[in-house]
Amino acid sequence: MATKAKFTDLGLIRYQDAFDYQEQTHSAIMDAKFGRSPARPEEIIFCEHHHVYTLGKSGDQNNLLIDYIQLQAKNAEFYHTNRGGDITYHGPGQIVGYPIIDLDARKIGVKKYVWLLEEAVIQTLNEYQIAAQRLEGATGVWLDVNQTGKTRKINAIGVRVSRGITMHGFAFNVNTDLTYFQHINPCGFIDKGVTSLQKELDRTIDLNEVKSFLLNKLTNLLDIELI
Repeated sequence: MATKAKFTDLGLIRYQDAFDYQEQTHSAIMDAKFGRSPARPEEIIFCEHHHVYTLGKSGDQNNLLIDYIQLQAKNAEFYHTNRGGDITYHGPGQIVGYPIIDLDARKIGVKKYVWLLEEAVIQTLNEYQIAAQRLEGATGVWLDVNQTGKTRKINAIGVRVSRGITMHGFAFNVNTDLTYFQHINPCGFIDKGVTSLQKELDRTIDLNEVKSFLLNKLTNLLDIELI
């Protein structure tokens, strides 16, 4: 049976503000799960961030290749965060998704959940006739994984699960300014590139159209009924 969830688009928002919203939502859903408050629907959050680099709890800060003064010059922020994964960039033109859902209710583990997030992006890219894949030993969604020197990432994933309830999620490059990735080793890789839907199709993409495709894929794969 599908679980009920609401969809929230926070628009363009600072990373810290979106993180605070996630934390509040996660706490409310957890309280409802364990009977400390009335029932609360799950939530899928989409947003774009102002320029920011985030480092996961197991990441290496040496993968940030610029210092604080250079960050300021790029009008970018930097945060240590409590998700999995290494370093990544968020910015305008990128769809960041934060599903806050109960994995226990679905009887799935974290590995399967990450696979489903990847699958939603892969299916969305299929709508644009782009064949995307997974890369063994790495999370996210990639292009040309079997072509040495051409493998490039279009979607990053980093999640956190507490008491069965998820936080954080994915970052899908649509109309993203890819020059910001030049200042990091994305997700810790030094031998692979980064791309966007805009770059692959050589045109600006309707972000709302991509969001619509992506939300549809997510809700189907995660067995969610939007309310």
